[in-house]
Amino acid sequence: MPHPSLALLQSALDLTRAQLRWELLNIAVGVILISLGAAAAALYFARRTALDLTLIYFGLFSALYGFRLLATMTTIQSLFPFSPQDWRYFDWFITCTIVLPLGLFLLSVATGRLRIFFRWMIGAQIAIAVLGMAAALLGANLARLYAVNNVLVLAIVPLAILFLLISRRTDAGPRKPLTREFKIFLGGFAIFMLFVVQVNVASLRVGPGRNLEFIGFFIFVCCLGYIAASRSFAREEQLVNINKELEIARQIQSSILPHDVPHLAGLEIAARYVPMSAVAGDFYDFLVVNDQQVGVLVADVSGHGVPAALIASMLKVAFAGQADHASDPARVLSGLNRALTGKFADHFVTAAYLYIDTEKKVARYAGAGHPPMLLGKYAPQATHSAPTEEVRSIEENGLMLGVFPDATFTAVEIPLRPGDRCLLYTDGLFEAANAAQEEFGHARLAQFLQARRDLPAALLADALLAEVSNWSANASSATRHDDDLTLVVLDLTR
Repeated sequence: MPHPSLALLQSALDLTRAQLRWELLNIAVGVILISLGAAAAALYFARRTALDLTLIYFGLFSALYGFRLLATMTTIQSLFPFSPQDWRYFDWFITCTIVLPLGLFLLSVATGRLRIFFRWMIGAQIAIAVLGMAAALLGANLARLYAVNNVLVLAIVPLAILFLLISRRTDAGPRKPLTREFKIFLGGFAIFMLFVVQVNVASLRVGPGRNLEFIGFFIFVCCLGYIAASRSFAREEQLVNINKELEIARQIQSSILPHDVPHLAGLEIAARYVPMSAVAGDFYDFLVVNDQQVGVLVADVSGHGVPAALIASMLKVAFAGQADHASDPARVLSGLNRALTGKFADHFVTAAYLYIDTEKKVARYAGAGHPPMLLGKYAPQATHSAPTEEVRSIEENGLMLGVFPDATFTAVEIPLRPGDRCLLYTDGLFEAANAAQEEFGHARLAQFLQARRDLPAALLADALLAEVSNWSANASSATRHDDDLTLVVLDLTR
């Protein structure tokens, strides 16, 4: 008995010229469909920032049909050592599963009540696919399974059309015009359904005709490809526009931050600002009274992104209005609270304000739900073994800003001596976590200040940021606390 592949080869050689032309046409369409599927997948992975799976669903649908079309061609079958029964099983398994990527594609582009319909349709497709493949594996007659599938297709097509018509007529509210994408889909789907009905009727031997379904499918796939590509490029364009707007927001936010620190005799100031996104909610600013008095504000808006950055911009304006009483931290915070309360509902602001008078050697400090100020020493000639005073936490906190209109604040006065160092910062500094989910912490921050008391303000600020960065360098994205970092170091040098 000849090998099955030899029998297929003989069948291929016995094809007439007309049959061969027909097979070549089918093969060409199959190759094109597979190529379209591969191109859709490549386009998705090249532009995956859009996070739109429509291209993947389209690519699977197109490629599966292309493989099924090739598998039915005698010339293709003759090239592989499989029996005709193996090819029929291959065709059946694709027939069972090909509707799933189509259902997912339709779900991804549908809106409103249609999404509910397509969810139910996908569930039914999965159940039918599992039952169909299980029946084939258990030895059910494939001819009967194909007949059942033909009846199901012929029953589902009018039901789907009927549902589309009913859902459009019963949608609440004013009827919206069909979008260009949906019109293209309906046109391609209608053409494809005509060919599907024709081939299923022919398979049931109810009507005559050749299997022309692949022509309708090719037209339908071209319509779906247009929809998938246009959606992908539209998403990409939206992302580009969003990124442009974020860049503008970043530039605006950068403009509201001080471009330089004040220069006062006997006071060295260093400020560092490290946002974790294009725009952030951290903020710092100065109120320079004269060449011997300055006020420093460090604030942290809850949340991230554009909303937090907008509130930080509001804080800039409100802070500038406190210049007349810059020497009174409690009054400054009260003024900020009045200016911000009622302007936003889902956010709040923590803040710390420090006023320094270099002539009188005095500082006044007040906080609003903010991490405490650290007071240490700057000793340029110090060695690590030399005794020194411990770093102290100065905490004089009231309620956060922008929430309670009647909130009150108090300030503490601190006598200063040459060599005193003040550190104001936001919580991103000490909440940075390592791979073990251990935070950098207040204690480690104080220890660092004490150990590096020989560094001037600017070098200390850089070293502290580097230390925190190294601490969290090996943390995974799930454990890393990605918060903005802001710090201001003030050294009284004489």
